[in-house]
Amino acid sequence: MSAASDRIPVTILTGFLGAGKSTLLNRILKDPAMKDAAVIINEFGDVGIDHLLVERSGDAIIELSDGCLCCTVRGELVDTLANLMDAVQTGRVNSVKRVVIETTGLADPAPVMQAIMGNPIIATNFELDGVVTVVDAVNGAQSLDNHDEAVKQAAVADRLILSKKTMASQEVLRTLEARLDALNPRAAVIDADSTEAGQVGVLVNGLYDPASKIADVDRWLKDEDAHDAHHHHDHHHGHDHQDPHEVNRHDSSIRSFSIIDDTPIDPMALDMFIDLLRSAHGDKLLRMKAIVAVSDRPDRPLVLHGVQTIFHPPSRLPAWPDPKDRRTRMVLITKDLPEAFVKDLFDAFLGKPRIDTPDRAALNDNPLAVPGMRF
Repeated sequence: MSAASDRIPVTILTGFLGAGKSTLLNRILKDPAMKDAAVIINEFGDVGIDHLLVERSGDAIIELSDGCLCCTVRGELVDTLANLMDAVQTGRVNSVKRVVIETTGLADPAPVMQAIMGNPIIATNFELDGVVTVVDAVNGAQSLDNHDEAVKQAAVADRLILSKKTMASQEVLRTLEARLDALNPRAAVIDADSTEAGQVGVLVNGLYDPASKIADVDRWLKDEDAHDAHHHHDHHHGHDHQDPHEVNRHDSSIRSFSIIDDTPIDPMALDMFIDLLRSAHGDKLLRMKAIVAVSDRPDRPLVLHGVQTIFHPPSRLPAWPDPKDRRTRMVLITKDLPEAFVKDLFDAFLGKPRIDTPDRAALNDNPLAVPGMRF
């Protein structure tokens, strides 16, 4: 349980083919605050092309051009980050304060996130600061309909950058925005043409604010009780996937929900909950972010950040971001993993009494449940 570190923040810039990732990156690179950033550009194919679209070159630009970053080049990404850190430490390149990885449009972002978080050497020096996903307002809905990668890119994003808005009709735009809200209700949605989208601040999403060493809870963990209550209500009423107006009908297997608890958690119970969740259902856990009140040091919350079976080393913060609000808050994005099951699993490890509901029998018969555990 280490203190917040000085690891270099890494932002993944993703989005489906033609969404406008390179255009956005060009704008951000013009921000003077990016002068100490390194950029890793992944391309699909044997010949590098995207580097021609990046209006800066030199030691701070790293290009991977011999495969897909999320699969065949995953090992090379680890090597590249390790070589970058070695170059910084030996003085072969200037100091690097931020890394941006632009993935190919065909990338599943999860393996890229795991490559940063799962390698012990990389995790010692680099920290996943967030995922920024560019969505094409004109073709975004079609991409979500036809490509699982596009759905995952949108679902795990901390920020959704909506491009080509002026080219889309208002009806198409409203439908896409509603669908993105259903798929990822906690992500900030930003117009690609706005001033904000072209600044380095759009990349800052992650575990803590490097300037203050305090978890950036307000940015990445919106505590929207009213929104969650409304979202939960929608899940249980009128959820007809055959309704042509159901904006989430193509993404019904992916859900975002939160767990909020007032009682400090025993560290062993927390470890068992996380270990069981990721070992038994890690392939269905697209992303998890949390700030946790732990009973051994309730004044110093724990920050958790995981993707599928891979979790960052926990960070112990020096203090609560808001001293008046010391509740445990977890945000989970799951695929084919029911919200009720995860919440009941959490309550079971906390020793909370079972509350019978009409859905309890169905939950106990759920094939996703851990054998021998009943609620």
